[in-house]
Amino acid sequence: MVARVKTIAFHGIDVLDIDVQVQISSGMVAYRIVGLPDKAVGESQERVRSALSALGLALPAKRITVNLAPADVLKEGSHFDLPIAVGMLMAMGALPADALDGYTVVGELALDGQIAAVAGVLPAAMAAVGEGRRGIVCPAACGGEAAWAGDLDVLAPRSLIALVNHFKGTQVLSPPAPALADDDGRYPDLADIKGQETAKRALEIAAVGGHNLLMIGPPGSGKSMLAARLPGILPPLDAAEALEVSMIHSVAGMLENGRITRRRPFRDPHHSASLPALVGGGLRARPGEASLAHLGVLFLDELPEFNRQTLEALRQPVESGRAVVARANHHVIYPARFQLIAAMNPCRCGHLDDPALACSRAPRCAREYQTRISGPMFDRIDLHVDVPAVSAADLSLPPPRESSTDVAQRVAAARAAQKARYAGQGIRTNAEADGDLLEEAAALDASGRALLTDAAGKLRLSARGYHRVLRVARTLADMDAAGAVGRLHIAEALSYRRIAPGAG
Repeated sequence: MVARVKTIAFHGIDVLDIDVQVQISSGMVAYRIVGLPDKAVGESQERVRSALSALGLALPAKRITVNLAPADVLKEGSHFDLPIAVGMLMAMGALPADALDGYTVVGELALDGQIAAVAGVLPAAMAAVGEGRRGIVCPAACGGEAAWAGDLDVLAPRSLIALVNHFKGTQVLSPPAPALADDDGRYPDLADIKGQETAKRALEIAAVGGHNLLMIGPPGSGKSMLAARLPGILPPLDAAEALEVSMIHSVAGMLENGRITRRRPFRDPHHSASLPALVGGGLRARPGEASLAHLGVLFLDELPEFNRQTLEALRQPVESGRAVVARANHHVIYPARFQLIAAMNPCRCGHLDDPALACSRAPRCAREYQTRISGPMFDRIDLHVDVPAVSAADLSLPPPRESSTDVAQRVAAARAAQKARYAGQGIRTNAEADGDLLEEAAALDASGRALLTDAAGKLRLSARGYHRVLRVARTLADMDAAGAVGRLHIAEALSYRRIAPGAG
């Protein structure tokens, strides 16, 4: 007899069905796992053997073969432990052969039979619902995320013996409740920042339209402080967005105790981050910071200090909202619709505009420093804003009256207008609008179009730059609750365009 248990393998955030087949037959005593297992799957032999021993069961002195079908798909991860162990129990007669019909089984076994948390339970549960399966068996630590999948029987045992007792009727496993991470609602407040009114305005525009933003200024001018306050003025994720973001974090093993969150991601990798760490990849083609920031913020401080090749690899995700990881044995696509917020000094020493502090190579050093960022990368950033040094007079002023809460209310109102405008179009913000949809949403009057056409010629804007000006102008009109985009909106949008160093 061949015992069969259903489990899954991951291809990005997509799920592939895997059939675990266990056969115990006469012949030379052996225990083999076939079907292209990786090292973690191969090592499950000892974990399964020890876990069964903890139940008082010993593997029979026969030929044991575990086949993971389809055999041409690489099987990675420790979540194969539990389905192999369950298949072994069914083959040995300790569980009925049909006990787990219609269930997807995932989980890692400890040597004492406890079931440890694994990555990817939420996508596995969502896939089980989509395929009309009966339920899912997963670790107790992951039950809270599996419960979000909806109409699905979720069994979340803490140990292998608890699962066996449940199917024998001597113990009942209670269904877990959907788990939501605690959110105290506290964010750094914009009221902490004195001065920098232009930068605050640009930050609000970026929040409303989902635009990319680059801040350029000397050290200590408040660029990082401004970026850290962006999440506090962004609207929280809605239910569908929270599940979308949590699917990626689940695959990455980053859902603490199986709890999903409605906070927008804010990722700020160090400038020494490698290309796989930022875009995705590595041995198992894991999601990178770009995908972990999906529907949130990716903050790159000290932008020119990032490796040039790494920055150039971000160009495609910034434009398409997807991170494509192509390797010899993997071709994986991760969602990466993030909002890029970047900060940099104007030159290496950072004091280009202060003759008393600037280095002896100024201003030539500024051009060399800023040209570390390519023109195409500059072109993909909607808003460029200078953040000058804060004077002592500004620091002595009382805190601003306007807080993040006040700004967040305006952002929410403008975002609601965008949601209504793009309903059914598959996009959320002005930054995603393109083609005919953008032309319709940002229709210009004669004076506005004349200004944009004239400026595009004088500033030598690319087609991409032209359309990014249109998107920002549409956002400015939304902030004014204006139905049409006017000349003033175009003028302000143009003021945030910066000519890339060395361009022209």
